[in-house]
Amino acid sequence: MAENIENIRHSLSHIMAQAVLELHPKAKLGMGPAIENGFYYDFLLPAQAISEGGQDEFIKKVEARMKELILQDQKFIKKDITKLAAKKLFKDQPYKLELIKELPGKNVSVYITTIVLKDVRHPTSGGMSDIPPAFTDLCKGPHVKNTSEINPKAFKLTRIAGAYWKSSEKNKMLTRIYGLAFTTEKELSDYVKMQEEAEKRDHRVLGKKLDLFIFSDIVGKGLPLYTEKGTAIRRELERLIVDEEIKRGYKHVCTPDLAKVDLFKKSGHYPYYKDTMYPVMKVDEEELILRPMTCPHHYQLYLAKPRSYRELPFRIAELAKQYRYEKSGELTGLARVRCFCLADSHIICQKDQAEKEINLALKLIEDMAGIFELKSGVDYRYRLSLGDKRDSKKYYKDDRAWDFAENILRKVLKEKNAPFFEAENEAAFYGPKIDIQMKNFSGKEDTAFTVQYDFVGPKRFNLVYTDSDGKEKEAIVIHRSSIGAVERTMAFLIEKYEGAFPLWLSPIQVSVIPISEKHADYAKEIIKKLKDNNLRVELRDENETLGKKIREAEMQKIPYLLILGDKEISASAVSVRARGKGDDGQMPLEKFIEKIKKEIQEKK
Repeated sequence: MAENIENIRHSLSHIMAQAVLELHPKAKLGMGPAIENGFYYDFLLPAQAISEGGQDEFIKKVEARMKELILQDQKFIKKDITKLAAKKLFKDQPYKLELIKELPGKNVSVYITTIVLKDVRHPTSGGMSDIPPAFTDLCKGPHVKNTSEINPKAFKLTRIAGAYWKSSEKNKMLTRIYGLAFTTEKELSDYVKMQEEAEKRDHRVLGKKLDLFIFSDIVGKGLPLYTEKGTAIRRELERLIVDEEIKRGYKHVCTPDLAKVDLFKKSGHYPYYKDTMYPVMKVDEEELILRPMTCPHHYQLYLAKPRSYRELPFRIAELAKQYRYEKSGELTGLARVRCFCLADSHIICQKDQAEKEINLALKLIEDMAGIFELKSGVDYRYRLSLGDKRDSKKYYKDDRAWDFAENILRKVLKEKNAPFFEAENEAAFYGPKIDIQMKNFSGKEDTAFTVQYDFVGPKRFNLVYTDSDGKEKEAIVIHRSSIGAVERTMAFLIEKYEGAFPLWLSPIQVSVIPISEKHADYAKEIIKKLKDNNLRVELRDENETLGKKIREAEMQKIPYLLILGDKEISASAVSVRARGKGDDGQMPLEKFIEKIKKEIQEKK
């Protein structure tokens, strides 16, 4: 089934290219693969192609023609031809010519679509007669055998975007047309509904609406700026994890955001991650670089003095700013940025302590996930990310160490009875890892947290300890992120809660609303008492109707509203309105404070 839907999606990308060429013969073809939940194709279109009726009209025309082509029962026929023949065939298609030149060997494969009709002159013969090819594209396949395998009601073109040829900003910007495709109309309908729900929860939209963060062109792409409200959420997340890690025996430290390039050459990160690191800065006689990871810094703290086995496991942690170059087309709000803060940790321990430390790290991650009401097997699952022993360029060569580390991680997951799957070629260069794959409301999975086994860092930095027998031995390192990158976690939580954060995480916890100006002094007294109890509050004293002030506070998804008027002043009380519940009645302020402080403490 999975293979068939991939073939359907890939075939639809070809049918889309055929339809676009019929509508605009001067269009130039890029590439068109199947992707998760659908397909796309890149085109260099004539200037007037979309401008005539706008994007919606263009998509409508292409989709309508695709449905007509599907109903023609076209066959997909693979043919191997020489590169010379291919160059003649695609002489007017510069991007295809570029691909032909780059492909290895003397031959390439093409797929030809042709309409098949029953021979009406010999209705009893069962014979079929082909008419000339309708469309030919450079492709290695696979495809469906016939367009009759595609349900024309189970696909939909969705949007148009710009995309650099071969994803390089040095190349020309092409027009990318995206489509969705499934085997049944119901699957398509269900997915579209899920996407509509995801759009309502899009953290980029809610972040602006709720005044949490902004991006500024003059600051730079992928560099978020947090408002006071957004910073309040970050602060709660940071306090949560720092306090919890210190309770669990972690030493919290602070290290610089940059270092000499030599540090990352020694660790091995520079050759492996050079393309995603920022340029070297020459300062005096040193070459410095913004760090893409924290481990080499933490190793220096361990190496500051000789270590004994009695000090192991040595758990070091930091809320560490890190910097990685992400292509501009891949930047996505807070979910993918160029500067991020990772709840990072490195556990230096003996080899026989590794299994216990991995379990403890996973327990911390699961406990944090539980606070956010995330469930294993529903909201996230585990991925055992393996290396490839044959690829010595990407992975450190030590087969025995790889086998040992992979077996430990696999054993931990099996004993936990956790839902997990294995993925080859997803490991770090220095060892395998467990990735916690979080699913968002659009169904897309992202790596949220990781636990990695490292047998390379100790060799490169001579991370040793004196054992109980007085001999010097090499340690191993467990890399671990407890709540991942704060930015990505914030993005996920904004979408999960649709901006209606639990009380402890809400940027404004209480909105105080005096009914009129004569109640303003009492409102200020209430505000002071709430702030004295470390609550995040706001005063809504605009010259507006009470109804409007309440509506605006509710649109900001504030958990509690306190309405103050003559009755409240005379009773030395507040009228409480709870988010999603309506009026909670009148109560003394002290009782209200006691109630919500308990709710905050329990993190409900």
